[in-house]
Amino acid sequence: MTSSFEDLVLVAGGTGGVGQLVVGKLLERGFRVRVLTRNAAKATKMFDNRVEVAVGDIRSSNTLPAAMLNVTHIICCTGTTAFPSSRWEFDSEPNLIEWVQLFFDPKYSISRAKNSPIKTDAEGVSNLVAAAPENLRRFVFVSSCGILRKYEFPWKLLNAYGVLDAKQKGEEAIIGSGLAYTIIRPGRLIDGPYTSYDLNTLLKAKTGGKFGVVLGKGDTLQGDASRIDVAAACVESILYPSSEGQVFEIVNQGTRPPVIDWDNLFSQLTSD
Repeated sequence: MTSSFEDLVLVAGGTGGVGQLVVGKLLERGFRVRVLTRNAAKATKMFDNRVEVAVGDIRSSNTLPAAMLNVTHIICCTGTTAFPSSRWEFDSEPNLIEWVQLFFDPKYSISRAKNSPIKTDAEGVSNLVAAAPENLRRFVFVSSCGILRKYEFPWKLLNAYGVLDAKQKGEEAIIGSGLAYTIIRPGRLIDGPYTSYDLNTLLKAKTGGKFGVVLGKGDTLQGDASRIDVAAACVESILYPSSEGQVFEIVNQGTRPPVIDWDNLFSQLTSD
């Protein structure tokens, strides 16, 4: 499958871990790419002037309409950390006592943060959906495994500050919008670029390209998911009609074939 010169993909979260890889794979496929970012200089330098740059913030709906001109697809890879960190963007740097309170009082930390999961994955994604062109060909959203298991361990722990609740609200906004969509729920993200604050980042966990790609439905899969393969799933999904309207999990398991057959993987979802 190939792209058309008429295709213009808006990537929200394009300077993040998965987002950087998505942009790279889109360029390899010949797509025109527009990166939605709050930092134009960062995006321009990161992608060596090979992409269009639109300055905007999904948390501020009034910054989004200008970025939508001629957009045919949207891939949303935005997100923040599941637990309080500097990426939550507090008005002032918390002192030691405040950090303790932030970790032990989720309501307090969420109320103080400008970039909590609810601000980004729920409200922000809803804003992006509302601003999307009516004739959009596909809205691809990177969500998370555990959405339907958030009251079970270990998902309950992951959801302590509402990241899975927020992802689910984002999913619901997309599904209820009437737009063509694909929702991808990766397992624990591994492989670089390393942009998060978790054990995987500290250990620099890698798949080494040794494991196959497994897709599933119903939120039953568990395991690691390479950012490289998640990014590939985002890009490949807009090339195959069989992925439209699908909500699926992705993890890395088993022996990796010489070539990942995305057409077959997506087709299996429609036959389940």
